[in-house]
Amino acid sequence: MCRFFTMKVLNLIFFITLLSVAKCVDFPQLQILKSNVNSDTQGKAATDLIERQIGERISDFVVEIDKDIGAKDTFELSSLEDGKVRIVANNGVAAAMGFYHYLKYFCYGQRTWAGKQTELPPVLPILKAPVKVSTPDRFRYYQNVCTLSYSSAFWGWDRWEQEIDWMALHGINLPLAFVGQEAIFQRMYLSMGFTQKELDEHFGGPAFLAWARMGNIRGWGGPLPQMWITQKLILQHQILGRMRDLGMVPVLPAFAGHVPAAITRVFPNANVTRLGSWGHFNSTYSSTYLLDFEDPLFQTFGQKFIEMQTREYGTNHIYNADTFNEMKPASSDPAYIAQAGKYVYKAMTSGDPEAIWLMQGWMFLSPFWQAPQVKALVTAVPKGRMIILDLASETQPVFQKFESYYGQPFIWCMLHNFGGTMELYGAIDSINEGPPKARSFPNSTMIGTGITPEGIHQNEVIYEFMAENSWRTKPRDLNIWLSNFAQQRYGLKNDYVNEAWKLLMGSVYNSTDGHRDKDLAIISKRPDLKYDVSSDLWYNPEDLFKAWDGFVNASQALQGSRLFHYDIADVSRNSLQVIAMTFFTDMVKAYKTKDIAAIKKSGTSLADLLTDLNHLLCSNERFLLGLWIADAHSWATDSSEKTLLEYNARNQITLWGPDGQIHDYASKQWCGVMTDVYRARWEFFSDWLVQLVNNGTNWNSHIFNEKILRAVEAPWTFDTYPQRTKPSGNPIVWSRDVHKKYRPMTQNGFFMKMWKDSQLKRKSKQSLGLYVSKIARMFSL
Repeated sequence: MCRFFTMKVLNLIFFITLLSVAKCVDFPQLQILKSNVNSDTQGKAATDLIERQIGERISDFVVEIDKDIGAKDTFELSSLEDGKVRIVANNGVAAAMGFYHYLKYFCYGQRTWAGKQTELPPVLPILKAPVKVSTPDRFRYYQNVCTLSYSSAFWGWDRWEQEIDWMALHGINLPLAFVGQEAIFQRMYLSMGFTQKELDEHFGGPAFLAWARMGNIRGWGGPLPQMWITQKLILQHQILGRMRDLGMVPVLPAFAGHVPAAITRVFPNANVTRLGSWGHFNSTYSSTYLLDFEDPLFQTFGQKFIEMQTREYGTNHIYNADTFNEMKPASSDPAYIAQAGKYVYKAMTSGDPEAIWLMQGWMFLSPFWQAPQVKALVTAVPKGRMIILDLASETQPVFQKFESYYGQPFIWCMLHNFGGTMELYGAIDSINEGPPKARSFPNSTMIGTGITPEGIHQNEVIYEFMAENSWRTKPRDLNIWLSNFAQQRYGLKNDYVNEAWKLLMGSVYNSTDGHRDKDLAIISKRPDLKYDVSSDLWYNPEDLFKAWDGFVNASQALQGSRLFHYDIADVSRNSLQVIAMTFFTDMVKAYKTKDIAAIKKSGTSLADLLTDLNHLLCSNERFLLGLWIADAHSWATDSSEKTLLEYNARNQITLWGPDGQIHDYASKQWCGVMTDVYRARWEFFSDWLVQLVNNGTNWNSHIFNEKILRAVEAPWTFDTYPQRTKPSGNPIVWSRDVHKKYRPMTQNGFFMKMWKDSQLKRKSKQSLGLYVSKIARMFSL
């Protein structure tokens, strides 16, 4: 239900409109990155988007596009005499953002991946004065090259339409559009003499395309079905059409230099090198081929790809190419690095003279990339013709280290998530304060903000905050924002859930240690004796458990909210994964003391917890393995394609490779996975420990890993047993039940000790780091 704001919150909203726009370096070369779609089309696209959110209530809104309303993206909201709300914006994205601003701050509504709370009152709240908001930056970028595999690998148009709606509502105007590129590469390679069989050995499988595109792997998960290539081309037309209609500037791929192995047959004189292995893959699926930058074929391939792609999809003149993502260049000589940058860019401009190169800055976190190498690469491209994504700015920004990337524009990005894992985590203070600081950095070349997770469908509060933060110039009062967020999310104000969110924001969502990969869930990792449950803990578990209490206490009042159903299940899930550490610790202690009865007892307790957790996850559609597999099946035209697609879906979230090369990196705590994989593995582990004690044998990780791979993990990836696609039970009921059963187990002092141990280890690491830095400075004098 909508309610009028208190005067305090209204004052906050109107204060937003008065914020000064941050100054930044002007890059006239980037003026080419603009929408070519007329105002009427953008206005209709925004209106249609709003209608998809609120249905027939669209008649209460008037959308107008006025390109002169602001220098950067701007919207203005006002009430008309007939009670309708007028949204004036300078493009479709800004209009959608304007609607979302009104929905959130005047109607307590929200639209996220888990669902929406978009119920409007019979009469819309009146705006006593116009509300005008302008963005301080030119661009808001979205997606990571890996998101296309970890989250949207099997999406069809219906789900893509929802995601593009989400983008526009959250102000995204520079989205990655990587679907359908294999059709262009196939067309190009076949025209140059490669065979389809040779391309089958080059393209990755449906769930692994992201890494084949970057030259990390080749052929794994394939062969890529022809129907996939053809249907993805059709889908890309739909995606680009909608993005452009809304005024977005889609980022398309470019040729980065990675070529099929058969290049040595087709062009025997080509100068190619084999890159090193990646991710523990052997040469069958890795050690890909890179065409030498100075070989004339590099320009031929680069030009041909851009021209073919433009004929098929059109262009907005911005392209992503990551030649060295997680791959070490053949030489660290700055001259070599400069040549690489020069010729990759030249290949783009051969096909599009107005090309802008957008590059992920992820690789610059590698020790290989020092100032001479980075400077050589980025300055090889004319200033303003390259945009760098500072990909993990909230934890590991590198724009300061490399002098704001030596004059090239960059985008401050929140990476946040790896592999689409589901740990409750965030670095809220850094996200709140980082963009304003980056804008004021000496000689800053920041031109925007970005949201770049490897996987989505998790931690929605962080993404709501970051998206809105892109429209602000100063840090916000988190308590005020969070109180608004909870009411927007559930449509009601509730003290229990408000306090719960404050506890979460001060604990799991307030990581300050700078470590980027937060996945402490040992239940979804391959069992091992080595896990240190306190080593990377960044919050007091009691804060999480108290927040869990709050959600349970609020469950009666908020039981009508679908978003609350998701949240209480998610907080319960994370609480149980932490509680599971007690059983693991007890099992390890029992093994070390050779207490077989205690091993069995702890193993049974852990298996029971995972069973209960599976029941909880099965009660909400957002945690169903079956939907991931069903989406994969939807692309199949025959039984063999169905089998291939299901194997891709299962392998990616478990083994990630033929023999677990990157196992559990993309783990998912889903109904079906929890019992069939995770519980089965921990039961195997418990039995294995008992067997070791009985036989008087020592633990050997290599032997155990091989045994569990063959007995549990690999067979599951080949399984085709049907999985649940509809929820069963009520997540509120299940959350209450597991809370009643497991919450008392948190009060035995184990978690307080774990938290204290974690703090001591952190201080020790910090002291060691200071000592190493001091020694380094001494030797540098």
